[in-house]
Amino acid sequence: MNTAYVIVTILAAAWVGYSAAAVFFRAGWVVEALTDYGVPQSWWPWLGAAKAAGAAGLLVGLFVPAIGVLATIGLFLYFTGRSSP
Repeated sequence: MNTAYVIVTILAAAWVGYSAAAVFFRAGWVVEALTDYGVPQSWWPWLGAAKAAGAAGLLVGLFVPAIGVLATIGLFLYFTGRSSP
């Protein structure tokens, strides 16, 4: 397996995992952004869980490529999704 691929995957999983933890622990900068965007608090645990699952999927994808592809697609949709203006 290509070393760069492994390193980038681990860094991406760490970044998304950190983002999930920030949602779970309600970091001030996350709370402010979610509140500004009007995201209901009842959604916050689900958003954190989606990020955590994506991070785990990236790591599992190192051994089961199909899971990694699905995790990548899910995270791409998560981070590019937006609500209507």
